[in-house]
Amino acid sequence: MATTKRDYYEVLAVERGADGETIKKAYRKLAVKYHPDKNPGDKSAEDRFKELGEAYEVLSNPDKRAAYDRFGHQAFAPGGGMGGAGGFGGGVHDPFEVFREVFGGGRGGGGIFGSIFEEAFAQDGGERGGRGRGADLRYDLQISFAEAARGVEKEIDIAKLQTCDTCHGSGAEPGSKVTTCPTCAGHGQVAVTRGFFNIAQTCPKCRGAGQVIEKPCRTCRGDGRMEKSSKIKIKVPAGVEDGTRLRSTGQGEGGARGGPPGDLYVVLHVEPHEIFEREGRDLFCTVPISFVKAALGGEIKVPTLEGSAALKVPAGTPTGKVFRLKGKGLPEVQGRGIGDLHVKLYVEVPTRLNLDQKHKLQAFADSCDADTHPEESSFFQKVKDLWT
Repeated sequence: MATTKRDYYEVLAVERGADGETIKKAYRKLAVKYHPDKNPGDKSAEDRFKELGEAYEVLSNPDKRAAYDRFGHQAFAPGGGMGGAGGFGGGVHDPFEVFREVFGGGRGGGGIFGSIFEEAFAQDGGERGGRGRGADLRYDLQISFAEAARGVEKEIDIAKLQTCDTCHGSGAEPGSKVTTCPTCAGHGQVAVTRGFFNIAQTCPKCRGAGQVIEKPCRTCRGDGRMEKSSKIKIKVPAGVEDGTRLRSTGQGEGGARGGPPGDLYVVLHVEPHEIFEREGRDLFCTVPISFVKAALGGEIKVPTLEGSAALKVPAGTPTGKVFRLKGKGLPEVQGRGIGDLHVKLYVEVPTRLNLDQKHKLQAFADSCDADTHPEESSFFQKVKDLWT
């Protein structure tokens, strides 16, 4: 019967020629990520953790790996080359046993809160003793188009949880004692066995803090934080777009019981401009010109972010003609250059003519021939040909 198991090398995301140390490093990284204690209630993480243990148990053993390379999963099927060692009931260990062996906890020793998890979670950026990182915050900041183009420094006022002034983050009333929680030994979690898996849950005595406070601070009620208003300066670089997110490290909420603060994310909302539109670092605008200027040519003034610029219009410029002014666009946020300004001209048809203007315009029309308006003449010639 065909197997549905994934390839063990694929499970550990290593090449078939990987050495033992590479396989071990790959397992350590993924096992910490998918350990059920870090993903409580996540069945897919439990299955992934089990799969990782099975793959590592085979590939870390030279004899089993050689058999697997030759026969695949059939090597461990009943009657296969390894004598029916398939599954965790045979030659493959309990996934938690594999985890403990890899992280130095010994076979069945150390418990879930021994040196294994202290090392594993430290590698994965975990915090112990309930000194959790503070929450990240979001602030929506509206800026003008000009401020987005040139850059600006803004000062915002934000209320957030910060270190308590009374207990200085300890959560304890001044003079009272703070002791290690006897239930969880300061880890903030206790191990609960549920069938095949060991699940870590928040300690019921210290509620995850890892410490027991003799007398909670009356100001923050033991949290170590209080709400304060803060003024924060935000530097907006030139060239930012609508929706750009800026991060201010350490300006989020303070962590509980003296934990590290989170970050502040400022989301920019750029007001639209009355004249310009943008695509990346390029600007676009439409400028009207008189039909006389379009016909005779000349120099006109076009708007830019810095004021205005001169643009030479050739004689006979049609409506819709686009001119590019190099370097008159927006700066690249990363400082990699400046965009261009694209000016589209449209010929304005006069709608209010006095009697004298009408007479002169009619005289001009009477003097025109096919050479004056070649495109018009060509078009109607095509139409005439269709009718004949």
